[in-house]
Amino acid sequence: MSQQGYVAAPPYSQAQPGMGGYQGGFGPGPSQPLYGHYGGPPQAFSTPPTGKKLVLLYLGCFYSDMLLSFHLIGSVLYPAPPAVSAPYGQPPQSAYSSMASPVPPPTQQLTNQMSAMNLGSYGPMQSAAPPTSPVAQQPFQTPPPPAMGQMAPGPQSPPPTMPMGGQSMAGPPMAGMGRPFPGPPPTGPGGFQQPGPGLAGPSGFPQQAGNCQFGGPMAGLQPGMPGAFPTAPGALAGPPQKKLDPDSIPSIVSRRLILLGVHTFTYQHTTLVILHFLILISSNASPRFIRCTTYSLPCTADLAKQCQVPLASIIKPFASLPKNETPLYVVKHGETGPVRCNRCKAYMCPYMQFIDGGRRYQCSFCNCVNEVPVFYFQHLDHMGRRVDFYERPELSLGSYEFEATMDYCKNNKPPNPPAYIFMIDVSYTNIKSGLVKLICDELKSLLEKLPREEGMESSAIKVGFVTYNKILHFYNVKSALAQPQMMVVSDTADMFVPLLDGFLVNYQDSRAVIYNLLDQIPDMFADTNESETVFAPVIQAGVEAFKEAECSGKLFIFHSSMPTAEAPGKLKNRDDKKLVNTDKEKMLFQPQKGVYEQLSKECVAQGCCVDLFLFPSQYVDLATMADVPSHTGGSVYKYSNFQMETDGEHFLRDLRKDVQKSIGFDAVMRVRTSTGFRATDFFGGIYMNNTTDIEMAAVDCDKAVTVEFKHDDTLSEETGAFMQCALLYTTISGQRRLRIHNVSLNCSSQLSELYKSCETDSLINFFAKSAYRAILNQPLKNVREILVNQTAHMLACYRKNCASPSAASQLILPDAMKVFPVYMNSLMKTAPLVGSTELSTDDRAHQRLSVMAMGVEDTQLLLYPRLIPLHNIDVSSEALPAPVRCSEERLSESGVFLLENGHSMFLWLGQATSPDLIQGIFNLPSLAHLQANMCALPELDNPLSSKVRAIISGVLEKRPSSMKLQIVRQRDKPEMLFRQFLVEDKGLHGGASYMDFLCYVHREIRQLLT
Repeated sequence: MSQQGYVAAPPYSQAQPGMGGYQGGFGPGPSQPLYGHYGGPPQAFSTPPTGKKLVLLYLGCFYSDMLLSFHLIGSVLYPAPPAVSAPYGQPPQSAYSSMASPVPPPTQQLTNQMSAMNLGSYGPMQSAAPPTSPVAQQPFQTPPPPAMGQMAPGPQSPPPTMPMGGQSMAGPPMAGMGRPFPGPPPTGPGGFQQPGPGLAGPSGFPQQAGNCQFGGPMAGLQPGMPGAFPTAPGALAGPPQKKLDPDSIPSIVSRRLILLGVHTFTYQHTTLVILHFLILISSNASPRFIRCTTYSLPCTADLAKQCQVPLASIIKPFASLPKNETPLYVVKHGETGPVRCNRCKAYMCPYMQFIDGGRRYQCSFCNCVNEVPVFYFQHLDHMGRRVDFYERPELSLGSYEFEATMDYCKNNKPPNPPAYIFMIDVSYTNIKSGLVKLICDELKSLLEKLPREEGMESSAIKVGFVTYNKILHFYNVKSALAQPQMMVVSDTADMFVPLLDGFLVNYQDSRAVIYNLLDQIPDMFADTNESETVFAPVIQAGVEAFKEAECSGKLFIFHSSMPTAEAPGKLKNRDDKKLVNTDKEKMLFQPQKGVYEQLSKECVAQGCCVDLFLFPSQYVDLATMADVPSHTGGSVYKYSNFQMETDGEHFLRDLRKDVQKSIGFDAVMRVRTSTGFRATDFFGGIYMNNTTDIEMAAVDCDKAVTVEFKHDDTLSEETGAFMQCALLYTTISGQRRLRIHNVSLNCSSQLSELYKSCETDSLINFFAKSAYRAILNQPLKNVREILVNQTAHMLACYRKNCASPSAASQLILPDAMKVFPVYMNSLMKTAPLVGSTELSTDDRAHQRLSVMAMGVEDTQLLLYPRLIPLHNIDVSSEALPAPVRCSEERLSESGVFLLENGHSMFLWLGQATSPDLIQGIFNLPSLAHLQANMCALPELDNPLSSKVRAIISGVLEKRPSSMKLQIVRQRDKPEMLFRQFLVEDKGLHGGASYMDFLCYVHREIRQLLT
């Protein structure tokens, strides 16, 4: 892993008048094309990037980067009076912070020491009040700001004197952490990069190149609060201090705007992950498919090392497209296949330059000049562009598909349609819990909804069924049979499939026999006493079945316990809590080698993806059992202590999503780059047999691969940089295709451009995956130290090279990094990175593996959940209530809040919740009548109940996996589980609050700069 550090900030952290990274207003954008006309000489890049034009349809909400409670005055932001901030929908003070109390709440104690904070930007001096609407803002017409190093700081109010003192903080604000390394990040296999700044808009807006200043002397923490500076003097007597409103600290949720309409913008780089957008035309791939950590690459390796911004892309090749967006075009070149560069094998794309009247083209990736095939020849127009430019998707679009020829197929034979095999654990536990019957009943209807190609009446996917405990039972469900036939294999050491004809069948043809089988399975094993199970032979059986059928496919395995029966892959309990917080803790995350490692290799070679549904009641060594799914593009679902009443619907929602999602099989992906940089490292549910080919038994619409790049030469500001992702896969109908995604990037020799064009959500995705891989080889303490150390180095680098001169006591953050500390602190408090014996080892391993295959949207939501107030909901409005910050101080004793992070969902009820709310939602007279372990809302015939249930259903529909609704009452014991998701507060198992972390990082930056 790379040693580069990186800066992070949420995508909505740019102060810009436009919408989420696009040019503001409705004026014309820059007219200069990004790379010149096709066939003509490349145009010089402007700084920052101008990009391609596209049309965006804003269907929902997005976040502007302006803090709503501030005026912009020169280069410093001051708290705005209520009259100005009110139109922005500033969240009201919660009951917690407004209740009279002689002792201020913890957050207020911290803000009392940070009262000198002010958030600002640097740039041309001009005073402006915050606009009331982005629509009213003017296009960018102001000149670009001068060089950052030459800027004078803007006017600044004299910081008030603050009491400082308290105990010193000996190390990073995390349990068990020592002080970060004092110098550059350490080298070695464990180093990894940091997430970088968020999006930045065009340079014409002076605020864009700004920074966020926490001005004034940075006071130490209050007595009794960890993290006080050791150098802080004792408490000083003086007049009452100015208190800092907690809303003045950069926030993820305080800048929400609602926009509807269609506008044309300049595609400079991607916008927020939360933004609903419709891309109509662009020669760059949609942000749905590819997001980059930075859209302006450093020209040299030295510059990259200095700024420590990771160069990476998060690629989700099968990302779902909305129904109102055109599916990818399929290009058919017949037996000749797609046109490719003779040298580097890059596929034809919009960046190829046609020359010599259209008879030749220059590859933009390796600069090789190629002859245009006769069948592909076309004349050029007066601008040097082919006259069929708009008729060919591969010349005008960023994403498209090619129909592959036999050369791209195994053994030069067309592939067979894939198959799904359902493998059900019928041991005693699953039979008695009712799980087996639940699965069989659901499959009767679910098999009718198998994925199928657009326009086809039925699915081409074949299905098969296996049950198992210590032995395996295969079923013949051939359509000609009146009853299904069972065949038993008891020799699990030498697994084979006892039948081929009749095992994998077309569901429509064998529906009656399959229905019969699903009715019989629960009864066949109703009296079983067998509790031991096997696991590796089950996967082996699936692989052998696909080999015999010469097809790829997916195994759906429903398993409940650790495989302890005598068979290959037998596991032993190795859950040792004594290893927690030691150098050997990494062993808890490492899978056991041997059988499962070989199985992964065989599965990928055959195109066999494994999805595992686990129903454990105790430790099952998930790190090992999930090893095959995590290398084959599969998913792992875990339902601890499964109970039919509370977990049944949760499981079924997951199963339905998993079976019906769009997917490709037997996939190989390669990422090509233009000269000067190359792909060096890969993260995801993948298998690497060499250093370039990313192999995936299957790739679905939720899986993402994170690719890291490094320099191997100098990049040119004039020509820029290009990246092409090519995915070869088999469709669900058995057709071999190539899916191509292209992205063009700017290059710059200015650090300021790098910091401006970073994207936080992509950076935090890369950051999380880097850290989660590192814990396999390093002690957690070292990983956490590197995280904090690189955070400080990144901010110090910006302060030293880009920020305008200011007092050393100020904490300065670039606009693109305003909320990076929130994400960083939240990441360090996630279960895999917290050494606590109270946390389940399997749960920690499960989260680590889940994150490794996540896309950008999913990691962003996981690290900062949405907390939605429901008590003041407008039942007549279709809009969701605006989320509030994830902190206890935002809760209200009379409030009702919904919290969700993509994996967990809570409905929190304050003790003083109105009886009318309780009656409307639960049909109960008061909160005291609410039953424990309630996991679903009753369907009541009133507007409030309908609205709340619609919100929950809408959230569940959007997320890749289902979430079990947990209803908790304030101050009840289950509330502790809810509070660990309030990421701005101190962690329950260790970890600093948001403000503590800011204080600590500021001290580290000052040490690095002195």
